[in-house]
Amino acid sequence: MTKELEGKVGLVTGGTSGIGRDASVLFAKAGAKVVVAGRREVEGKETVDQIRAAGGEGLFVKADVSKAADVQALVQKTVEKFGRLDVAFNNAGIEGAWIAITEQSEEDWDRTIDINLKGVWLCLKHEIRQMLKQGGGGAIVNMASVAGWIGSAGAATYCASKHGVIGLTKSAALETARNGIRINVVCPAVIETPMAERIFGAPEMNKYALGLHPIGRFGTPMEVAEAVVWMCSERASFMTGQSLVVDGGFLAGPNSPS
Repeated sequence: MTKELEGKVGLVTGGTSGIGRDASVLFAKAGAKVVVAGRREVEGKETVDQIRAAGGEGLFVKADVSKAADVQALVQKTVEKFGRLDVAFNNAGIEGAWIAITEQSEEDWDRTIDINLKGVWLCLKHEIRQMLKQGGGGAIVNMASVAGWIGSAGAATYCASKHGVIGLTKSAALETARNGIRINVVCPAVIETPMAERIFGAPEMNKYALGLHPIGRFGTPMEVAEAVVWMCSERASFMTGQSLVVDGGFLAGPNSPS
């Protein structure tokens, strides 16, 4: 592939598995030095091993994106190691408990919103500060979902968090556009990841979810990673404040939920 991120320094949260892992490796293949962040040290170091196997340079930093001190330290360690920050993929997220609102606990609401929405806000805050400190310029992609566009019975908190990420992205993009910082959001449907396996692993759930994708299959982490790398590259230089839906037709028509 072309080295569209040659000489750049990238940061990927939730880089221990799934989309985050594939994006980390693809960032490296595109020429970036990559900091991988996550809560699971063993898996994080495995991602770094894959980055090195691909000929790249990587660093794992253990971080919980819902904690301000962790996110601040994450950006600091990125700069200490590689000197700057040019591109970021705020990917870390959880599914939370998929149950009716009436059954949902306040603790689950707080945890889901803290990681999926507050975590993106904290990352944006410190990433943007660093990019401005460097004189501006940069690209950030946030992780939302098709659940940021629709509601889903039993997944209200998750949907609320992802709707929030889309609104946050638009606002951040407007605040930073004149500084040359582009901020966009990627919205996948069901992707073959450990999270999807937890939610849709049971045969009936799997069949139901598959039926919502007119293309006839689920997506792969690499398909989302390719979109993220493109959004972070100069090939997407006129794009900011936008949502890129990668969903196999999920939102397009009558097969999608209303």
